[in-house]
Amino acid sequence: METRHDVLIVEADPVAAETFVEQVKQWGYDVTSVGDGRAAIDHIERVEGSIAVILIDMSLTEPTGLELLRTLSRQAPQVVPIATADYGTIESAVQAVRAGAMEYLTKPLVDEELRLTIEKAVQHHALRTENAALRGHTSGGSDSLDGIIAADPRMLRIFEIVESVAASRTTVLMCGESGTGKSLIARAIHQRSPRGGRPFVDLACGSIPETLLESELFGHVRGAFTGAHADKAGRFLAAHEGTIFLDEINSASPALQLKLLRVLQERTFEPVGSNETHEVDVRVILASNQPLEGLVERGEFRQDLYYRINVVSITLPPLRERVADIPLLVDQFISQYSADAGRQITGITDEAMDRLRRYHFPGNIRELENIIERAAVLGRSPKIGIDDLPDHVREPQPNGGSAGITRLADHQPWRIEDLAAMPLRKALEGPERQIILAALEANDWNRQKTAEQLDINRTTLYKKIKQYGLESFGRAG
Repeated sequence: METRHDVLIVEADPVAAETFVEQVKQWGYDVTSVGDGRAAIDHIERVEGSIAVILIDMSLTEPTGLELLRTLSRQAPQVVPIATADYGTIESAVQAVRAGAMEYLTKPLVDEELRLTIEKAVQHHALRTENAALRGHTSGGSDSLDGIIAADPRMLRIFEIVESVAASRTTVLMCGESGTGKSLIARAIHQRSPRGGRPFVDLACGSIPETLLESELFGHVRGAFTGAHADKAGRFLAAHEGTIFLDEINSASPALQLKLLRVLQERTFEPVGSNETHEVDVRVILASNQPLEGLVERGEFRQDLYYRINVVSITLPPLRERVADIPLLVDQFISQYSADAGRQITGITDEAMDRLRRYHFPGNIRELENIIERAAVLGRSPKIGIDDLPDHVREPQPNGGSAGITRLADHQPWRIEDLAAMPLRKALEGPERQIILAALEANDWNRQKTAEQLDINRTTLYKKIKQYGLESFGRAG
């Protein structure tokens, strides 16, 4: 039977929706249009897998276009999304692609560009479907939770805890190194809860300057501080009737810890600069990338808040202790990134897999994902081989270290002639990047402690993290 390649258009403007339907139909596709994200999910479930491509208007509300993209990536990963916007910015395009969009197009859509984009999306859909079928035949002995695949007994126990705790509004505290999948577990709890259809809002507390974190969480009123030119609703209000996930809670200041304690106990708060009290119905999930018990003992984290949030505790093991899961995760990432790269990758060689099993993975699952994505993009063989792995994985140094000064883009050692042929500022970038990364990892990605250790202010540290592309190392939790 011939595979169907139906197209679903999710467009808030009825006139624009009608135009898109007429455009796409003339290219031979079966097309349906709906006006909001909930109708889109209902339609995809009703037609049971015939949708190949979905055009999403990013101006959608309840759920937003970004929320719909994230929902699709979890519930319908074979469907290939294309984001459309009335006007585009680099930031919004990056957000859409990170949330799962294959392409980001600005309106008015040019016929030829749209046609070629849909053709490319159909090809991606075929690869994703085929790879998913292959994975279904080879993943025996493992279990999964909303796309989180594992065979390790500790992970399977965590899956059981997620199933047990999801239906309640109990606060959950997760611990584990950066990159172990804390945010994925938080989303799984949310999706399995009665709040699954409501907002899921996440925030890495360590990624926001301390002076702005309270405003980011609770909002502010106009004039509350310099630069507050308008009222702003914070993340807690955005998560009303849903779930908020606060990562790196260990970096919260004492004042913010006190305000969080009140929200958890009374479900009320005041925006910065306001005396008006807001009530909020939010399920709170928190995570820390360093043990909170030690912080409590040193007086750096409130004991009463710790006992209030430590109701259900989940500790995620690092990937180096889950060696049996590495082949399963490799298979999952190959399926994902071979489709994204438009390639048919059939697997990985035994030699390359052996090197991955032996590697210590300081960046945990996110680092493994980056390694496979790199191999899928740069490799040329049907199978990922040892030559497709980065040097620091292919030829690991003693104690997991890396020798010499490393090149910023590809982690290759600089040669003296390279250094002599470039400006001093450029030559110093590689060592500076390594020093900052090492300090962050030594402090479990606590930005405040890292800034103090390096004797720089926190704002400078944030700029350096962004400059050197280090966010992905520390936000995988």
